[in-house]
Amino acid sequence: MIRPATPADVPAILQLIRDLATYEKSAHEVRADEAQLRAALFGPEPAVFAHVAVDTLEGDTLEGDTGEAGTGEVVGFALWFLNFSTWRGTHGIYLEDLYVRPDRRGGGHGRALLAELARICVERGYQRLEWSVLDWNEPAIGFYRAVGAAPMSEWTVFRLTDEPLLRMAEGAARR
Repeated sequence: MIRPATPADVPAILQLIRDLATYEKSAHEVRADEAQLRAALFGPEPAVFAHVAVDTLEGDTLEGDTGEAGTGEVVGFALWFLNFSTWRGTHGIYLEDLYVRPDRRGGGHGRALLAELARICVERGYQRLEWSVLDWNEPAIGFYRAVGAAPMSEWTVFRLTDEPLLRMAEGAARR
């Protein structure tokens, strides 16, 4: 089952973020805590959103119309935000993280999370669903290609963080 995340899911989502960072050999870079994640996802004007994949167990009572999750365990998540295409003149979804626990992979959770985001795009008139993947992550690349996603091989992602970000900001402040 895929559903929007709730505040009660924050601890599980944060653990999945840590698991993803470990998988990507970057556990030391995770600085987020539950309070930050809760504020970002459920504050007064959230700019980031999440959906969770819940393994429903036999005998679960699912209240589909109310968004209740039953007694299943959160086994994956998709964390996303809106971007904008100046060329298309409309918003899109940027998928920041998609992760399913290794012991639950192959059960359709990742595909279902992507399908839900695609559904949101179509429903809202967004024309793009985009994300980045590490070059060495062949299982993910294979999965994304299998669902019809195309790599943007002509583009390179750039990022400013930490000291370079501070230096750039100082340069703007001097103007």
